[in-house]
Amino acid sequence: MDPSPDEEKPLVAAADSSPVEKGKSHSRDVHILSSAFLLVFLAYGAAQNLESTVNTEDDLGTTSLGILYLSFTFFSLVASPVVRALGSKNALILGTTGYWLFIAANLKPTWYTMVPASLYMGFAASIIWVGQGTYLTSTARTHARDNSLHEGTVIGHFNGEFWGVFACHQFVGNLVSLALLSNGTGGSTSGTTLLFTVFLVIVTLGIILMCFLHKRGGKEEEDPQDSSLNFYALVLSLSKTVIRPLYDVRMLLIIPLMAYSGLQQAFVWAEYTKYIVTPTLGVSGVGAAMAVYGACDAICSLVAGRFTSGLKSITIIVSAGTFIHAIIFLWLLLIYSPVSGVLGTVYPLIMAAALGIGDGVFMTQLSALLGIFFKHDTEGAFAQLKVWQSAIISVVFFVSPYISLQAMLVVMLVVLCVSYGAFVFLSLREKAFSHSSS
Repeated sequence: MDPSPDEEKPLVAAADSSPVEKGKSHSRDVHILSSAFLLVFLAYGAAQNLESTVNTEDDLGTTSLGILYLSFTFFSLVASPVVRALGSKNALILGTTGYWLFIAANLKPTWYTMVPASLYMGFAASIIWVGQGTYLTSTARTHARDNSLHEGTVIGHFNGEFWGVFACHQFVGNLVSLALLSNGTGGSTSGTTLLFTVFLVIVTLGIILMCFLHKRGGKEEEDPQDSSLNFYALVLSLSKTVIRPLYDVRMLLIIPLMAYSGLQQAFVWAEYTKYIVTPTLGVSGVGAAMAVYGACDAICSLVAGRFTSGLKSITIIVSAGTFIHAIIFLWLLLIYSPVSGVLGTVYPLIMAAALGIGDGVFMTQLSALLGIFFKHDTEGAFAQLKVWQSAIISVVFFVSPYISLQAMLVVMLVVLCVSYGAFVFLSLREKAFSHSSS
């Protein structure tokens, strides 16, 4: 019997029909996915950190990043049906091409190369991240079912591994930048050309590695009669994907935390490197500070993922991350002032470590939370995550030249308090609901 054309087919629900090997194949795919993202983003992450210092003419670097994340925000609204139609693996591969093009544009940075590349990368980033969240959650659920394991624990472990390996991109990428730009060529045309050429090769390797993933869910496993969506069905699917999650109270309570996760990342990239690192460590010190940030981010992601098993553990871990970030922001707002000597070097690195720990907490726990709560609309949930993150990041890049560090810190603390309050309310609500239903 043919299914109804209006029937919703969650991307992750089709994973159990895939003929991939059971057991180790799931872990293998997580290893490949994590390694491919590490290669792609160690190049992009390091390039992003340098945009505001390398492409300074008419603020080309920061404006390009603002355009990129604005494009990312818009296309995240339509990413779910695109990923559903392509299949998560094909979406991941297509998404990597945007990062390749952005790196290539930096070899000849002009408004005519950077702006189109930034616009396309916004589209590519939207589908690669929705594809990543969907693919990883599908793999975790299949692995848990095939091996009779607790689903929440497996989702936590797989997210911990992915975000732990992914977070290493800041460490490795910035070490590469530090090595290639600290030999007297820092800021010169020859030095940056060599750096971006190396990055282009690394991204190419990541694209090749992504091709070795098993296919899970999506277009490649649907009945051929259902694979072609007409225009009206696509519009209906899109409206449901964008609007339907907002009817869920749990999503509304998680959105502030999503927004804060994007805000704290943008703060590190745009404000921390400009106001804290550069005045004391210089431009070359940005790579070292971000390497510390990435190392602590990676270690925290791995540890937090191992301790994630459900809402209770997520609540404890998020509380710890919130406390650490709050301490850093209060320190910067009330006490900190640049000093010379050893302390002038140590303080920014301590802050980088703490900010990295917090980022590891928020990224692993948000992904686990969405995977646990939104089993029947995983791609829509992860699309919401990227919409709110990228929207906030784009705003920060656009307003960065016009806002002081003190004003930004006040905003950070307010948003942190609001998002944590909403999350605690969600935790208490779900706990009360589970008690009443048991």
